[in-house]
Amino acid sequence: MSKKQFFIGIILASLIGGIVALAGVGFLMQPQSANNFDEKQKASFVSLLSGEDFTIPDGINFVASAEVVTPAVVHITSEISYTQSPNRGQRDPLQEFFGLPSPEGRQPRSPQGMSSGSGVIISSDGYIVTNNHVVENATKVDITLENNKRYVAKVIGTDPTTDLALLKIEDTNLPFVKFGDSDQTKIGEWVLAVGNPFNLNSTVTAGIISAKARNINILKDENKMQIESFLQTDAVVNPGNSGGALVNLAGELIGINTAIATQTGTFSGYSFAVPSTLVKKVMDDLMKYGTVQRGLLGVTIQSVSPELADYLDKDFGVDQGVYVSGVNENSGGMEAGLKEGDIIIGVDGKPTNNVSNLQELVARKRPGDQVEVEYLRDGKTYKAKATLKNFDGDTKIIKKEIPKTYEFGGMVFEELKSQVKEGLRLNGGAMISVVGESEWREAGARPGFIITSIISDEGRTRIKSVEHLLEVLNEKSGEDVVVLGMFQDGTEYYFEVELD
Repeated sequence: MSKKQFFIGIILASLIGGIVALAGVGFLMQPQSANNFDEKQKASFVSLLSGEDFTIPDGINFVASAEVVTPAVVHITSEISYTQSPNRGQRDPLQEFFGLPSPEGRQPRSPQGMSSGSGVIISSDGYIVTNNHVVENATKVDITLENNKRYVAKVIGTDPTTDLALLKIEDTNLPFVKFGDSDQTKIGEWVLAVGNPFNLNSTVTAGIISAKARNINILKDENKMQIESFLQTDAVVNPGNSGGALVNLAGELIGINTAIATQTGTFSGYSFAVPSTLVKKVMDDLMKYGTVQRGLLGVTIQSVSPELADYLDKDFGVDQGVYVSGVNENSGGMEAGLKEGDIIIGVDGKPTNNVSNLQELVARKRPGDQVEVEYLRDGKTYKAKATLKNFDGDTKIIKKEIPKTYEFGGMVFEELKSQVKEGLRLNGGAMISVVGESEWREAGARPGFIITSIISDEGRTRIKSVEHLLEVLNEKSGEDVVVLGMFQDGTEYYFEVELD
């Protein structure tokens, strides 16, 4: 090739390259088809949202759900009594005469603490669900709505085994959240966590269902009756949101936010909620009976796992299920024919992949209810009907004894239960159940204190009952009196108060 041909070739190649480059730039600058994948990836999301024609697809509109739920999520502030009896002090003439300590030497320790959280109104007449730990040992529970309207709530009942509590405020036509079906929620589904923490009014965060039937071992019960079958979500939940609502995008309650996974006290990725199917059953029980009715299958159980199979040196034939390691005498499980070594794989047609699944399904029932148990034995599948029993081994429904209460001067008193009288060897008395904003509180009155006598200028009057106490207090109106008595641990105490 000659030098002339070489240079001509270079010039032609340069011209062709330039033409191709210009054509490419022109092509990239032209509008491209909507079907072009690269164009979809490069589209400006901000520009898309600002377009007049943009609408959020049905089913993922957070706004509608938030607008429905936030008015029904309340802030809860509880005054907590950390101790029921005061410290011991020195003796004085009054103690020498009556055998009681001086109030100057025996001031109550840790007078009152505070606890706060959130709650969800579940009926238009003022029933509210929250966590038990938000109102545990509360002497007074204040409720603040999203519009800043305030109430004092009555604790209808609590259930530490699920960390749930039912409260009541007196009003009508209140906004409320409808129950949804947590069984129908799916992993990956969008959810909103709505709380009302630290008097900041409602806060809304979004996330997805990360897992179901989680057991994180945070609830404790002396009879091992705790139920942990939490919905796990990555929606941000922080302290103060406890007791708030977990809702689907239809604004339906599918859980009560209860706990977070944390090593710092703040949210670090996961939160946990009691599923609504269990919440509704517990609320129904507390409203109707004052206490939760627990139906028991009466078996000792473990989740099927490779580790358990290795330990037992056996092949279960399944990778998931609940292994029966023991059956209680006269239990519903024994009467249904369950035996050690069986693997429960379903209850009432719903799979039981682990212990949490099984416990939740059974916890929705009451003593006397029947469940269909599906189980494996020797590689074969069987079904049996089991009648659930209560902790005492029968099918009776237990109603909580609700003592009659009486109010006087911002205080609430109640009659002593017979077992309390017997334990303290008392012939009479009246117990303080609520200490309101009054001189009684400043004088040292505490919930749980049992009034046994009233001392006035006329002498000492032994209290026979609550009605007798009210008669005496009304007679002594305008006088300074000494209130004598004891706490339920037997510690004696007294305080002075001026009666209005």
